[in-house]
Amino acid sequence: MDALYPRVLASRFAECFRFYDGLLTAVAGAHLVKGAETGPYANWDRDAEAVLALLDREMLAKVAGVDLDGGRDGTMLVLTVDDVDRAAAVGAAHGGRVVAPPSARPEWGPTCRTAHLRDPDGNLLELQSY
Repeated sequence: MDALYPRVLASRFAECFRFYDGLLTAVAGAHLVKGAETGPYANWDRDAEAVLALLDREMLAKVAGVDLDGGRDGTMLVLTVDDVDRAAAVGAAHGGRVVAPPSARPEWGPTCRTAHLRDPDGNLLELQSY
């Protein structure tokens, strides 16, 4: 499992899917691992490494209760950790702001837990464990 990868938050999921699927498969040598044009999620890998994940921005805002900063958020870093609660506490202690506290996300995976933080510059980060 990848420790860190970028996720694009898409308002026009189908169009973004077609764009990234074409670009990543034809140029970057990646292949679609999960998802489809209908959304709300897709990811591409090259070999066994994540290249990019695409997520419907409305779905993230609704499910995680995250304020997407008036459309400013176009990307989000995702960090896979062993302990989401501890990682959120460490992030907050080092200047981050928790915007969605650690929570179980069984709709994303049976053992999935996430938290969402903003770094001191306002960038969105998802902490996740499976």
